[in-house]
Amino acid sequence: MNPLELVGAEPGPGFTVTLDGRAITALPGQTVAAALWTAGITSWRTTRGSGRPRGVLCGIGVCFDCLVTVNDRPNQRACLVPVRPGDTIRTQEGTGHGG
Repeated sequence: MNPLELVGAEPGPGFTVTLDGRAITALPGQTVAAALWTAGITSWRTTRGSGRPRGVLCGIGVCFDCLVTVNDRPNQRACLVPVRPGDTIRTQEGTGHGG
């Protein structure tokens, strides 16, 4: 059963955001992480030292593994940031400041 059916949710119409130029459909009330997961994307950051892939680990904003760049603002915790129509999301490498 899909989670929307499980809780009887009736979200508003979906809208489009992009991840690295790829169009993704999101629903009102989702976080960036939820929208990415729904699109089948589980990794959107790499670590500074080894370049290992990262995505959501804790899901509550504690671990900082899900950092992403949203509308040119780096280091946004994808698990906490609500997704908004037209958001431009980019995967993040290292600190997100080009270094």
